[in-house]
Amino acid sequence: MKRFIGILCCAIAFSACDDGDLVVDTINFDEITTSTCAENNLLFKLKGAESLILNIPAETFKEEATEKDTPIKLDVNSTNQVVYSFYDGKVADGNVCDLIRPSTPNIKTQWDASSGVIQITTEAVKTSNVADNSSKITGYKHNIVFKNITFAKGDGTTQFYESFIFGDYLKTITPLPLAFDKKLSLCDNYLVYEFYASESLTLKIDPKLIINEVTPIDKPRTGTVGLVNDKLVNNKLVYRMFNSIVSSNYFCGSTDPTVPTVKEEWLGKEGTIEVTTTTAGPNIFKHTIVLKGVTLEKGNSNFQLGDNYKYGDLETIKP
Repeated sequence: MKRFIGILCCAIAFSACDDGDLVVDTINFDEITTSTCAENNLLFKLKGAESLILNIPAETFKEEATEKDTPIKLDVNSTNQVVYSFYDGKVADGNVCDLIRPSTPNIKTQWDASSGVIQITTEAVKTSNVADNSSKITGYKHNIVFKNITFAKGDGTTQFYESFIFGDYLKTITPLPLAFDKKLSLCDNYLVYEFYASESLTLKIDPKLIINEVTPIDKPRTGTVGLVNDKLVNNKLVYRMFNSIVSSNYFCGSTDPTVPTVKEEWLGKEGTIEVTTTTAGPNIFKHTIVLKGVTLEKGNSNFQLGDNYKYGDLETIKP
């Protein structure tokens, strides 16, 4: 919160202290883990009697990896604040996060960053399943570095760092659920779809793969899924997470409805589709669709569906 600097200044004013022989020449928090305040979204590091606080908008930390060598850059200003403090005793989380702060320890020295650039590089954190080579994104790691940052000391002098490492901030997320029942539906334009709650997985399938004929044993029909070398092929796979519940009415129109709105969209890239067709009754055919080695990609983030991901079963009727 923006008012936290004012609160810190008040703490100094009421500390009734004498700096004595205290001299702080340099600061270093390289080996300290980043913590967060639930109350005000501050990021901070504590080391003995020292604290380093980063106050930037929470929406800066997006759930998407940055491009290689292209970090997010924020100028140090009244919105993006960096503050170093030295106390007269061991500092704790409450000294940074609590609205009503502990009476001790008191701040003895405070440095406010007056200029510089905050650089943030983000990468996805994944967990992998070695059994099927699938993966899930469980968080995003934001590496924070201050460039050409100048701190204004309380005694009228300044401290300059060409490069100052704040460190990593790990923000965990709930992995995408992909909680489908594997029962597929088909639109007239050969859009295959499944949905559950606020998510969907659609496949604009090559009509040659959905034929009302039984496939020979171990000889499924095959095609290529999604993007190959950044070019779209016949079988476009799209995962969507919506901001509200989706229904079957969403899928088969000539254009996508505006409601529910799409929260995030992932595209299938470089994999294989296999379709095995069997009979499920008189003139009824069941097409089992399996995705092999498919990656879902959004911006610079991606995860793997695995070696053999069963998309689901689609039933069609032979006229």
